[in-house]
Amino acid sequence: MVTGAAAMARTGRRRVLLVVLVLLAVQLVSLARPAYACGCGAMVHDPKTTMAVNRETSAVRWDGRTEQIVMSLTVDGSAPDAAWIMPVPHRATVELGDPDLFDQLSALTEPAVEQRHYFWPRNGDWPFQDADGAGAPPPGARGPGVGVVGRERLGPFDVARLTATDPRALRNWLTSQGFHLPSSLATELRPYVTQRWEYVAIRLAPAERHRPLTGTLDPLHLSFASDRLVYPMRLSRLAKTPQSLGLYVLAPHRMEPRSAIGGTRPEVFYAGRIKPQGAVRDLGGSGGTFLTAIDQSFPQPQRITGDHELRPAAHDTPFQRVRYTDALLKVGGIPAWILTLFGALLLLAATVGAAAAIALRARRRVPTPSTG
Repeated sequence: MVTGAAAMARTGRRRVLLVVLVLLAVQLVSLARPAYACGCGAMVHDPKTTMAVNRETSAVRWDGRTEQIVMSLTVDGSAPDAAWIMPVPHRATVELGDPDLFDQLSALTEPAVEQRHYFWPRNGDWPFQDADGAGAPPPGARGPGVGVVGRERLGPFDVARLTATDPRALRNWLTSQGFHLPSSLATELRPYVTQRWEYVAIRLAPAERHRPLTGTLDPLHLSFASDRLVYPMRLSRLAKTPQSLGLYVLAPHRMEPRSAIGGTRPEVFYAGRIKPQGAVRDLGGSGGTFLTAIDQSFPQPQRITGDHELRPAAHDTPFQRVRYTDALLKVGGIPAWILTLFGALLLLAATVGAAAAIALRARRRVPTPSTG
């Protein structure tokens, strides 16, 4: 009986362990499943490999006639190559972007730092010791229905600029040219084909073959005619994981999205007129430019309803985040609370001394009774 019970216990433990291992494997697979699309369009790769877009940053310049989009992606995974497609309303020119652009835009939109003072000493101020010294932890060929406008090699990118009158023909041509796109993409491309948009198909072609794509890719700079500021987002409906979008918008006025297009409410984290310099001036021009920085997330990408269209806001209201730093209030380098306490003690001593002096004088004035 004891031997049988022990055997049953061992069997039970094996089953529990097996269940735990299966659940762990499921979790690991779900974590490794890459985002199928990013905010800039469809991102695809070999299904046997993994690819994750850790961050997408885009800068958009619009002057009322021409739109420019500079995209930078930070990727990670085991895929040695990947591709994505970007729909554009008119014929586009494509070139490599300036990698310094986003560093400069990030610096322009940094929060303003303001100092706040507190009176009484806190942890870390004398006479208290710092119990926690850690600071606070600080986005060529032609096929049926497809026309090839141009094809060029730009750094690590193989870029094809296309027109298409049939979404299935477009997908077939892209597949024949090494852009392995899933069949579901034809459905999502149909609205663009109906509107006679064109496409920029981009294949990542690293200098070193079979090396996984990781890190921040060189930015791409697209320019095309447009009488409205539009940022293509429809293809991100195909994403299997939550998506996020960060936009730096350079325009004559403050800009805002017409709608949330199925995502969270877009949040402006900077708005203000700037004097462009360096890479920002090369993109936005040398004149006065209004910079609007917008963040948005898409927890359920399948709810995306279309492309982002941005319009001028009612007012060019400036906005900048503020980061506060707290400091002990000092006067002449001495903590104000010490001066106040010292002053209070002096006042108290003076008051006590004055009271004692008055009492002493009063005692002296009291006449001594005569005897007689």
